[in-house]
Amino acid sequence: MRTLRHVPLPAGPALVLVLVLALAAAGCGRAEEQGAGAVLPDPVGRWAVESLTTGGRTLHAPATARLDFGEKEVRGNYGCNGFSAAVSFAGTSAVTVTPAGSTAMACADMEFETAFAKLFTGRLTIDRGPDRLTLKTADGSTIAMTSEPVVPDAPLTAVEWTVQSLISGGSVSSLPAGAAGTARFTIAADLSVSGTLGCNRFGAQVTRDGDRLTFGPLTTTRMACDGPAGEVEAKLTELFASGPLLSRIEGRLLTLTAADGNGLIAEAPSDAE
Repeated sequence: MRTLRHVPLPAGPALVLVLVLALAAAGCGRAEEQGAGAVLPDPVGRWAVESLTTGGRTLHAPATARLDFGEKEVRGNYGCNGFSAAVSFAGTSAVTVTPAGSTAMACADMEFETAFAKLFTGRLTIDRGPDRLTLKTADGSTIAMTSEPVVPDAPLTAVEWTVQSLISGGSVSSLPAGAAGTARFTIAADLSVSGTLGCNRFGAQVTRDGDRLTFGPLTTTRMACDGPAGEVEAKLTELFASGPLLSRIEGRLLTLTAADGNGLIAEAPSDAE
């Protein structure tokens, strides 16, 4: 029969010291586990894209480039065009991406957009670091991201939107010289809108159905407008009267697109919340 040996515990202050040291050791172990967990973030979540490396080159991302990973789907922005894809994770070490669709505007930085779309497909290995995530393709190209907050989406209302570009036939062009900053509008909480079309001031009432905005008849001042500002005014007047416009806000950029593909891209001030 096995005999258990009795080991006496120290008494008084010595016992207190033993207990304190034991608790401290246990707490230290938990802290190390929590620290290790913080160092290796879960890929599911929102990530701001910083850069791509491919073909021996580094391409720096525009501020709006992002990935929003869900368990089975990812939505994101190549920098101008939005996209979605199905994803299948192999734990936290790899992910397989199956593109589902994207907008197809001709944007200012098409080199980055094209490279991003080419890399973000198929099986990608995942390298995790403190507040960072790097996706790597089979040929060693990478998509570097950070969990630092991406540019927050501006609210639709109570913000002055300044028209920066016009969309026509699937391509995006900046406003012509002499018209930059002349077209601005604000949508109030009651969905009344006011602003300038580039030359004349205008007002209207907007109706909202999900992400579609329909502008009612415009009331405008009647100054004779010519030159670049007049050209912008004519295009915006036609756009606002064309029926429901699909709205999309990403960061500080608002895109309004008509059924025929024409539209505008407007920007909110940097302090918009």
